[in-house]
Order: sequence, then C-alpha cells, then structure tokens
Amino acid sequence: MKMYVKFDFNTLCKKVLDEKLKEHGLKYRLLNFGEVEIYDSFTQDQHKNFKKTLEDYGIEIIENQKTALVQKIKDTITELVFSDKIIPVKASIYIAEKLNHSYGYLSNLFSETAFTSIENFIIIQKIEYAKELIISKKQSLTEIADRLNYSSVAHLSTQFKNTTGMTPSQFQKIVTMRRRIQHANHEYLKVV
Repeated sequence: MKMYVKFDFNTLCKKVLDEKLKEHGLKYRLLNFGEVEIYDSFTQDQHKNFKKTLEDYGIEIIENQKTALVQKIKDTITELVFSDKIIPVKASIYIAEKLNHSYGYLSNLFSETAFTSIENFIIIQKIEYAKELIISKKQSLTEIADRLNYSSVAHLSTQFKNTTGMTPSQFQKIVTMRRRIQHANHEYLKVV
C-alpha cells in the first residue's frame, strides 16, 4: 500500500526544534522563519552536541547573517508558493515587505549566495508543487495553473517543460503508468 502525505516544512521544523530544545533543557522562544532566541548560555560542547542533534533531522544552524537572510528568503518563497491562500501582490513585493528589505538588495544577496535568482527559485518551487498536485490527482491542470498564479495552462506547461524536460501531461501519463504497474505487481503478489 502506498500513502501520499502533505506536510508543512515550517510546522515540522518548529516541532523538531521545540522537542530538541526541551530535551537539551534550554530556555528559549521560537520566532518566525527558523529563528530561535535562546536565553541560556551555550558552552562550545553544548553547541556542538545540539548542532549534531539537529543535523540528524536535516536542520542546520546558520552561523552568519547573510546565509540566515537567504534562508529566510527561501522560507518566504516556500510559504508563498505552498500556501492555500492567494497572495494578492507580486512575489517581489511580498518578499520585500515580509523581510523588511528592498527587493533589489534581497535579489542580489540571493543570487550571490544561492547561485540562482529568486525568480528561478520561485519557478522551481512552483513546479515541485505542481508535481505534488498532479500526483495527488485532486485538481485539473487548469486548477493547478490558477492555484500557482499562472496566467494560463500554456504558461504552466512551458515552465514545467523548461524545468523538468516534459510537459505536465507527459508527467501525468508517467505517474498513471507507474501506478498501474505498481497495482499490477501488487495484484500479482497477492496471487503468488
């Protein structure tokens, strides 16, 4: 049996952070975008052990401000793309207002640090979400295009193909074919 799940990265990370901070007996306050205010002092050994604990969950402690701001940009984009709410402003305005910096500054910093543009990162996140929505089979391509704020299915298809090398329809066919093969294998194993 295969199960598909949807999860919120921010909620998941906050939950892990909360549990691990409690396990280490630290007094803290969780802030937005992966920020934690720790009220206790950390010895070097405690910091090293806590860092290792988080790394086991794929969570990294960011040591410098620029890297932290780039992570905030990524988190904001992920929140924007994967949100169930429709954001009525352009992504650039949303990001600049949310992070309280000019978009030009954020864009330059992101490009220098992440070696890609914010716009490209947004496209990649949108296509990843489109794949999830296609796999879930709950929405048509028109609904997916609307949800991801594309002007048309053709626009979504063009970006999807440029990113993945195939159209959304081709991707849907592959997913359907894999499901049929898995179902057939599952049925075969029941008989044997």
